[in-house]
Amino acid sequence: MTQPDMTLIDDALLRDWPLPMPSDGGDKEERGRLLVIGGSRQMPGAVILAATAAMRAGAGKLAIATGESVAQLVALAIPESRVIGLPETEDGGIDASAARTLASMRGRLDAVLIGPGMQDEPAICEFVRALLPMLDGVRLVLDAAAMGVVCDAGKDCGAGFLGHSGAEVLLTPHAGEMAHLSGASKEEVSADPVRMAQRMARQWQATVALKGPTTIIAAPEGETWKHEGGNVGLAASGSGDTLAGIIVGLAARGATLAQAGAWGVALHARAGDALARRSGPLGYLTRDLAAEVPMLMHRLGTDER
Repeated sequence: MTQPDMTLIDDALLRDWPLPMPSDGGDKEERGRLLVIGGSRQMPGAVILAATAAMRAGAGKLAIATGESVAQLVALAIPESRVIGLPETEDGGIDASAARTLASMRGRLDAVLIGPGMQDEPAICEFVRALLPMLDGVRLVLDAAAMGVVCDAGKDCGAGFLGHSGAEVLLTPHAGEMAHLSGASKEEVSADPVRMAQRMARQWQATVALKGPTTIIAAPEGETWKHEGGNVGLAASGSGDTLAGIIVGLAARGATLAQAGAWGVALHARAGDALARRSGPLGYLTRDLAAEVPMLMHRLGTDER
């Protein structure tokens, strides 16, 4: 049963919590300006999945920043986007100096996603720290290795510095990542995900979406939501990248991070269910999830069954 201090994410909640909608005459700026930072020589597809999902979630103006070695590939894969090539480390990460490359975008972004497909966690953490001062007022989603900034050894250890950065931040760990970030064991995280998500949201001063068969979303102030659903077919490479993209796309449109997280988790699970009904529960591709999102949003937003 749902705990008294926790809200169940279901169709009724989503219909009572409608997403921001652009005006009939609105342009792409009204639907949000979004930057997705990710990818690497070994995993260029992750940033493609995330950016595609963000557009499917309704974001209006997309820019992608990725390593110079794969920027042309990414640009060809997503012709809707501006693609910026960033300097890379020898280990395939984004060099911290890349923050200066993105300085011209300061004040011109509504939402940013950092992390899908990135390598070299120490370099990523340094890059995120260099970029944070430029993201005042931005809705920021940290995914994958970029979340490591909260436990960067000897540098605040995640104790609330995100809350003082000026950005609104959401992190998207699964149980294994939460164990790494919090210092707890994976078994401890799995035994009480609600308590863990709430505790780390307070400590980090950021919204936490702790992913799993039951996903817990906890805000720093203590509000908590729970989603149950999806299917085993979602447990596949690229699924988390797609989820992060959906969430940041909704945030770019003007959803709060808690709302974007709740809707994003629900849409991701329902997209998996739709594919499972057509293709079977195993073997559908995570690249196909994003295409299900627009109609799912429409049906939930118009009370269609």
